[in-house]
Amino acid sequence: MRKDRLYFFTFLAITVIFVLIAGISTRSFIKVSANNLLNTQLESSKREAREVASLIGFQLASGIPKDSVIDNVQRSIENTNIENGFICMFDWSGKEICHPDITKVGQQINPNQSSVTSVDGEMTSEDFYELLTDKRSFGGVRDFKEEDRDSEIIYLYPVKNSDWIIAAHANVKKISTQIDDIRNKFYTIFIIMGAALILCSVIMVRIIGSAYEKKLEAKNQKLEDQNQRLGDEVVNLAKLNKDLDNYQQKVMDTKLNVPKTDSEKNKKRILTYVRNELRPISTEDIAYIYTESTITYVVCFDGSRSTTNVSLDELFSNMDESHFYRANRQFIVAISAINKIIKYGNNQLKILVDPNSEVDIIISKNKAAEFKQWLNS
Repeated sequence: MRKDRLYFFTFLAITVIFVLIAGISTRSFIKVSANNLLNTQLESSKREAREVASLIGFQLASGIPKDSVIDNVQRSIENTNIENGFICMFDWSGKEICHPDITKVGQQINPNQSSVTSVDGEMTSEDFYELLTDKRSFGGVRDFKEEDRDSEIIYLYPVKNSDWIIAAHANVKKISTQIDDIRNKFYTIFIIMGAALILCSVIMVRIIGSAYEKKLEAKNQKLEDQNQRLGDEVVNLAKLNKDLDNYQQKVMDTKLNVPKTDSEKNKKRILTYVRNELRPISTEDIAYIYTESTITYVVCFDGSRSTTNVSLDELFSNMDESHFYRANRQFIVAISAINKIIKYGNNQLKILVDPNSEVDIIISKNKAAEFKQWLNS
């Protein structure tokens, strides 16, 4: 259930991020594409208006009568395809002189509905885009808010040696439709891309999540196995320490019941030195014996420490093996001094004694079984 919620929130987060990015980028792409379309329309209209104005100006400069020039222009533009745009001509008073629709010739253009641009102001593609999308007027004398107008004058160019003006019209409704088509295409592309991207992302997240879960499960299983082994080791150590307590109690009971004429093999005292003073120490007072830097030290339960010239091998051969244990080449430890036994390294044991030893007392892996048997004996 928790994984399903995680996948759902992942899907939701990716969707929100994509929608935000796509919303911003799509608008920019649409604007760039629309500006390219409008720029093409503007440049085409400007070039056509200038060429017609130049041609008319050339005819007037050649002495051709104005009536003949007007007649030639009217016949050239009459009944032309006005689907995308067209050229017309009017004078400075606003009277239509030439128009593709012959019925409009002679009509007076209302100053409040004349154009969206003026002779003094030249429209750019960005201005044209804002005009189409926001219905914002630019440079002209009319407010661009009439929804029923099919065309708008987007460029004006005067004819030399006359009071005539060439006007380039653009079919704004068709251009708006083309921009809407561009917008719809971009939205369709982004929706398809978004769906594919989100689906692939969710699948990848699921695959990665499943792989991570398997890895995590394997790791958890390994930890469980380690914990199980550790638990077994703890149980074994607990049993070992319990055996230690039992053996210590057994040794104490044995001491109380041993007659004064016990075996002569076991020494009762060890002769030691404290500086230049000879000091005999009862074996019952010895906690542990160890060697360090070729010197043999005898440590008693009261914490006092002295030295002896006798080697560990010789000392241990004359000591009660039920009370003392040869832990390693460096240590002989009394059962009564052992405080706790803990795991150390790889299958090794460490003996903690009282009083504390500055040198670690380690039972090797090979001697661990012997030590456990000694405690159980």
